[in-house]
Amino acid sequence: MAVEDSKLRSRLPYSSTTKIEEVDPKYKELILTLPKEEQWLAIKLRKYGGFWYPQAYMHGVLALQEVFQSQPSDVIVASFMKSGTTWLKALAFAVMHRDKYTLSSHPLLKLNPHDCVPIIEHHYATRDERYLDTLPSPRVLGTHVSYSMLPDSIKSSTNKIVYICREPKDVLVSLWHMVTKFEWFNKPFPFAKAFELFCEGRMPYGPVWDHVLEYYTKSIHSPEKILILKYEEMLKDPIDGVVRMANLFGCPFSEDEMKNGMVEKIVEFCSFNKLKDLDVNKNGMDNVPNNYFFRKAVVGDWQNYMTPEMAHKLDEITKEKLSDSTFTY
Repeated sequence: MAVEDSKLRSRLPYSSTTKIEEVDPKYKELILTLPKEEQWLAIKLRKYGGFWYPQAYMHGVLALQEVFQSQPSDVIVASFMKSGTTWLKALAFAVMHRDKYTLSSHPLLKLNPHDCVPIIEHHYATRDERYLDTLPSPRVLGTHVSYSMLPDSIKSSTNKIVYICREPKDVLVSLWHMVTKFEWFNKPFPFAKAFELFCEGRMPYGPVWDHVLEYYTKSIHSPEKILILKYEEMLKDPIDGVVRMANLFGCPFSEDEMKNGMVEKIVEFCSFNKLKDLDVNKNGMDNVPNNYFFRKAVVGDWQNYMTPEMAHKLDEITKEKLSDSTFTY
């Protein structure tokens, strides 16, 4: 199936996100009463259900929770921002649709992974949610919302969820780099300031520890529904992660596929360098310039930005936040 024959398309620009003045009154009244955080400058946050969501997406988050109806075959790619989301989306889409697209004429050659796996709450925020109904089945859908904010149609269904997490120090560095690239982020935003807000849990979709723990706790009770992948482990052994994803999705690799190296081909096709070098990801621009999603894809880059004291402080906070669980990064 050729790319141009599919129903996939590029994202709408962020400028089309519903402004607070235009939000449905039933949501606007609630949003305006929520605690707010404005220290991320152009990114205004509102706290709902224990998490800080971008105000521009709050309408979408609320509509997602109240209105969205999943399809039985849906696969959900969930993550905290800057935890390996782009890579996981590419892998999940390639695994799920390997019988539909050949790697030589694949949508990922022409579209950014975020176009192939759209963020559900974004399309509700842009009032473009009907597009989700046009996607080829089985749909692979993305979200950054916490598990508790997912609609019942996902939580109580047979939908599979794959969740990726990453060491918080690297998450912060990647997030800071991304947001300070935006042209509308026109005031200095020192890393030290972002660090303090991050430590307080006051960042988009944060606190990161609560976000991870919600999905992790549910995965313990429902391993057949939720798979937790760690970014660092995926970098070391992506083949194992891809095989586990396929098993979760109910489309395990056959003996012939394993013998013919299909897993290795998908891993290579979706590798950081392969995706980064594609023209669409070097020059494409929809919501955000596509090259914003590709920086280093390394472990430990935080060492270039944090003092030993900062790293120790964040490590101690992480240790405390996870102390009542068996989860470790």
